[in-house]
Amino acid sequence: MTTAVLFLSLLFFMFIGVPVAFSIGVATLCAMLVQDLPVIALAQKILTGVDSFPLMALPFFLFAAELMTGGSLSDVLLRLASVLVGHRRGGLGYTNILGLTFFSGLSGSALADAAGPGAVLIRMMRQSGYPPSYAAALTATTAVVGPIIPPSIIMIIYALQDPRVSVLGLFWAGILPGLLISGSLLIYNGWASWRRNFRADGEPATLAIILSSTFKALPALGLPVLIIGGIHSGAFTPTEASVMAVAYSLLVGRFVYGTLTMAMVPKLLARSAYTTASILLIISVSSGFAWVLNVVQIPQALAMWVGTLELGPIGFLFVVNILLLLFGIFIEPLPGVLILVPILAPMAFALGIDPTHFAIVVIVNLTLGMITPPVGSLLFVTGMVAKVSMSELNKELWPMLAIQMVVLAIITMVPAISLILPQWVGRI
Repeated sequence: MTTAVLFLSLLFFMFIGVPVAFSIGVATLCAMLVQDLPVIALAQKILTGVDSFPLMALPFFLFAAELMTGGSLSDVLLRLASVLVGHRRGGLGYTNILGLTFFSGLSGSALADAAGPGAVLIRMMRQSGYPPSYAAALTATTAVVGPIIPPSIIMIIYALQDPRVSVLGLFWAGILPGLLISGSLLIYNGWASWRRNFRADGEPATLAIILSSTFKALPALGLPVLIIGGIHSGAFTPTEASVMAVAYSLLVGRFVYGTLTMAMVPKLLARSAYTTASILLIISVSSGFAWVLNVVQIPQALAMWVGTLELGPIGFLFVVNILLLLFGIFIEPLPGVLILVPILAPMAFALGIDPTHFAIVVIVNLTLGMITPPVGSLLFVTGMVAKVSMSELNKELWPMLAIQMVVLAIITMVPAISLILPQWVGRI
């Protein structure tokens, strides 16, 4: 009875449009009342849910991403991408994919990628004659790389839910899967450009222009190198790395590029504070949700049920992929990690599945939910920017989404894609 109340009330409140954090909190409260649990425990769990030192990295990484965007570092990266591939047939499509992949190493957020440089790229593609629905779909599917290529906010949260993985290990593990997603979209854009006769954009850049654009972009590209290199060398922890990211972004935006003024900082700080508050609210109420799950022994019951199925590692991953794809349609990746990882990660470990590999499968899977109709938050963002209806956008989306599903299957079946880099650097 309690389980049914917990999940049905959650789905009901989300269906009628209640924000995710409040849906989780109210559903948890309803279940506690049915189970006759002390309501004061919910307040305690909400407070303890955010009482974590590693969570301090969250606001700093978000602020660093805002500083990078406000300091126009995204413009430098888009210029580099355009110089490298803009002259080819379908060049702005290539620029879109390459530019957002570069920016994913700064933001750690799919929505930040889509709403920031993604919006600029959509407008550029529209002005150059690309179908707006194609530009919106390509931007949305490329933006999912944001949480996969480090630094990644979701990876930080995941590492807090599963002590078997480390933040740095996940950072290394996400690089090749993220590049595989971008590479598959580059191939698709090339095929679509040939089939639909998208034109080339300009002439090939000279070597001098390529070198000049690369040199100008090096300070912006140095942020992920600083973060991963600093953590790997032991110079600072992931939390301290977030502070270094803020300091680096301020220095580069203000003194290297000269595009970040101190008058812009309060607005960027307020915007990152708003996003931080939204995420921390979800984390805090999810702590209460997870506590109720354990009280009514849902993880234990699910583990016993899966045990009766006698699934091997491959069969378990197959079932998990289906579950996560369905779950990701209705709920964002962050609450998905907070709700499902405490249940699924121990089961995967018991079956001998590498925790880091399983983490990447979960993160990629839930992130794809952001581009899965009918909810897909990234689709709403890019659709509004491109001024196209969901039906038009979905027509362009399905081939790209199918390609992403194939990539997900490859990542699931070939653990080496996720594990080779962390193993090489000795992080797993």
